[in-house]
Amino acid sequence: MKKTISIEGMNCGHCTNSVEKALRALSGVQQAAVDLASKTAVVEADASVSDDVLTKTVTDAGFLVVSIAQGDFPRC
Repeated sequence: MKKTISIEGMNCGHCTNSVEKALRALSGVQQAAVDLASKTAVVEADASVSDDVLTKTVTDAGFLVVSIAQGDFPRC
């Protein structure tokens, strides 16, 4: 399942790397790609990975989750 996470507080490549590394470390996450320009992370994960776990992971990395949407969304 794919989820798109809207994230506030990322200002540079180091920020995106921190979020991406944290998300990829989660059990059940196959792929995570963070985009600074759109302030989003697209995560491909098992259904067992809840929105609460994703939110806690991003928050623990020092950033704010604005929303999480399920499904495939094209990047602009």
